[in-house]
Amino acid sequence: MFGGHMVGARRLGGAQARGRACSGGRSYTRPKPARMRLPMARCFVTRVLPGPALDRLRDRHEVDVWPDRLPPPYQELAARAAGVEGLLTTLTDRVDAALLEHCPDLRVISNYAVGYDNIDLHAAAGRGIVVGNTPDVLTEATADLTFALLLAAARKLPEAIESVREGDWLTWEPGRYLGQAVAGATLGIVGLGRIGTAVAQRALGFEMTVLYTGGGQGSEAVRRVSFDTLLEESDFVTLHCPLTAATYHLFDADALRRMRSSAILINTARGPIIDQEALRDALLAGEIAGAALDVTEPEPLPPDDPLLSTPNLIVVPHIGSATRVAREDMADLAVENLLAGLDGRPLPHQVGVAV
Repeated sequence: MFGGHMVGARRLGGAQARGRACSGGRSYTRPKPARMRLPMARCFVTRVLPGPALDRLRDRHEVDVWPDRLPPPYQELAARAAGVEGLLTTLTDRVDAALLEHCPDLRVISNYAVGYDNIDLHAAAGRGIVVGNTPDVLTEATADLTFALLLAAARKLPEAIESVREGDWLTWEPGRYLGQAVAGATLGIVGLGRIGTAVAQRALGFEMTVLYTGGGQGSEAVRRVSFDTLLEESDFVTLHCPLTAATYHLFDADALRRMRSSAILINTARGPIIDQEALRDALLAGEIAGAALDVTEPEPLPPDDPLLSTPNLIVVPHIGSATRVAREDMADLAVENLLAGLDGRPLPHQVGVAV
């Protein structure tokens, strides 16, 4: 009988035949070998992030999270980073060559932001450290805030709200709080990347004429012009370019003088793109009608900074991406970048170094 059984087993062939022969004819599947778990790495996260993403990081690695509301001071950041393989930073964390020099084990930096001007990319690349960011997921939120600031500045909402709180709403007044018309106006966009394009789409819904300068690809409805033409023809100018040596203080006294006296300037990109002293002078002199800033230089502005007492100016505390969906999606991307780098895989969103 045993020989007859083995004849049947040979007809089945392969592992299935051997399995059935050893189990008296019953089907048997060899268990798959367990997936080898990669060694745990040490990670430092410089802020508590919204959503469950950090739990996924803790499941795989040893994670130290800075608990305070304020970011870690530079010396503390340097001390914590010195002993880790993975670093998750925010745009307020300065990661320069001096810091990286004392991080012999660091393999990956994941920046919780679209921008990465807080990181010395060349120093990181020189040490074989990969850097990731979190693009795309905050595009719509930042475009929404850009338009919210544009509308608030155009319609003088802060002044109107304050008058109600101060008991100055006496009656309906024909000539009070007269602002700028938005529908049908001309919008100039500096930098037509993801966020600039999303802002253009919103502007077209208001039947605005849309101009742009700098990087990006326009269309029949979004026309590329020179920087000078954009300044001269726009009722509203909004900034969506990266901070580089070329864009540092791009909006200086000369650029502000070339804008229309009725124009409003909006910045949700990076603070140093605008010379804030020149902006204050332009607002006081009436060279432009107003400005709305989500970003400043420095951040935060000191409470006694002269800019904050300037008329026709709105300043909010860098809340461009501050929706729950956007911030949780950013956390997911930041953690995915970190996990990939620690596993030796390509980062889903890796930042290249310009040569």
